[in-house]
Amino acid sequence: MESLFPNLELSPISTKSPKPTSFLLPSHRFSSLKSRTITKKWSVSVPCVCSSSPTVKKTESKLHSNGQDFIKSVGKGVIGFAAAATALASVCYDAPAFAESLTVAFPVSRAPEVNTVQRTLVEAWGLIRETFVDPTFNHQDWDLKLQQTMVEMFPLNSADVAYTKISGMLSTLGDPFTRIISPKEYQSFRIGSDGNLQGVGIFINIEPRTGHLVVLSCVKGSPAARAGIHEGDELIEINGERLDGVTSEAAAQKLRGTAGTSVKVKVHSVIIYALSLTAMESSRDAGIREVNLPREYITLSPISSTIIPHKTPDGHLAKTGYVKLSAFSQSAAIDMANTILDMETQGVHSYILDLRNNPGGLVKAGLDVAQIWLDGDETLVNTIDRDGNMLPINMVDGHAITHDPLVVLVNEGSASASEILAGALHDNGRAILVGHKTFGKGKIQSVTELHDGSALFVTVAKYLSPALHDIDQVGIMPDVQCTTDMLNSPRDSLLKNESSTSSLEADSCILVAEHELDIQESEGTAS
Repeated sequence: MESLFPNLELSPISTKSPKPTSFLLPSHRFSSLKSRTITKKWSVSVPCVCSSSPTVKKTESKLHSNGQDFIKSVGKGVIGFAAAATALASVCYDAPAFAESLTVAFPVSRAPEVNTVQRTLVEAWGLIRETFVDPTFNHQDWDLKLQQTMVEMFPLNSADVAYTKISGMLSTLGDPFTRIISPKEYQSFRIGSDGNLQGVGIFINIEPRTGHLVVLSCVKGSPAARAGIHEGDELIEINGERLDGVTSEAAAQKLRGTAGTSVKVKVHSVIIYALSLTAMESSRDAGIREVNLPREYITLSPISSTIIPHKTPDGHLAKTGYVKLSAFSQSAAIDMANTILDMETQGVHSYILDLRNNPGGLVKAGLDVAQIWLDGDETLVNTIDRDGNMLPINMVDGHAITHDPLVVLVNEGSASASEILAGALHDNGRAILVGHKTFGKGKIQSVTELHDGSALFVTVAKYLSPALHDIDQVGIMPDVQCTTDMLNSPRDSLLKNESSTSSLEADSCILVAEHELDIQESEGTAS
């Protein structure tokens, strides 16, 4: 019988004195908060014995100086798996010299596809055990949770259903940002980070307080934007399928598809609902509508910019560089640096960085963007690990591209990396914040690709701003607030020409930002 695990070093079956068989799972590398790389190796032993229930055994064991020596004694041969066969999973570390070894016995599914998911479960469970920010795992026995999940998974015949058991196990952690996504969803996630996809042009996220899928923003000119979908709208159904309990990645995957096809979306529009309340609309379906969205090629260029001419209080004609950063993709920092350098050659002497409705993205991109504006060895963010240790992340001999006055625009849709960037610029005295309180996502996730192509997102740390302000579920309060309404023109007409200078000048937050820049420039001149 062919082994279910093709890379195993195998041993013959023995009913008298079974010798466990080990194989090494793929290595996983984590970037620790101390800027070093740790390699975790997983060793799984498979003895040919029967067991009626899972067991867990913890021992203190001295590891060999070379982790590979731990499995050198394993023989070779063939193993047949009976229905009630058990597998033993052991965690093996390279360092320190003394470490805790955990052995877990669980029933192996006779369905190969479910058996593969069991392996994924062990990987995910182990990564959580080693890196999750809450060492109490939401006040539960995480070892016991693995056993329970394995027992639930054992009788299943479908990989898809088995994956829901992993998701169920992760949900008990009480952290909506720690999750697993399928290989297909992970590929879509990587495409989105690279900046190109086929879909409807909408950014969505789970609102942690309600668990609902809400719209953070729409790509300018995209099918979603043209259909009048706005920030704050709640997604209810996609192609007739309810989205209760569906992750943001799974929903995004349903929205994406081949250009030229379409997808039907039911949304609860906050704007329509507000109008209905104004009109004393009492229907429970007020604000709910269904739209058919064509899928198109969406280019997620993270930067859009223009130069806004305006007169200062003393009548001087000034140029303000307006830069809109819509997402923190891999190219965000390079694109912004090129944009600022170009504006400097055009005589720009002040800047507005618009982070409104920017849901975040790659945290590293946020830190790279911060260094465009800051000098020296400034602290960009403080991280707090699972043991409560705080570690600042500092620049190293930074050199800003420009020292011109800067205002950063934020609102409720500014989340994650946007908040890290806003906090770094504000707390280091580089920028004034204008707008509304930010989203409040003060947690950092690692993303690890598992052996089957799926990916595990794990909250590995919390972060505080450089001035030690807690952001998680609190957000950042701007220095100056402004209304969200556009002045002098209705919202719909402005959305059609959002990139034009005239529409920007009608944005009340832009007007407030220009006023703050005038103050900064006058103070700078006086000094």
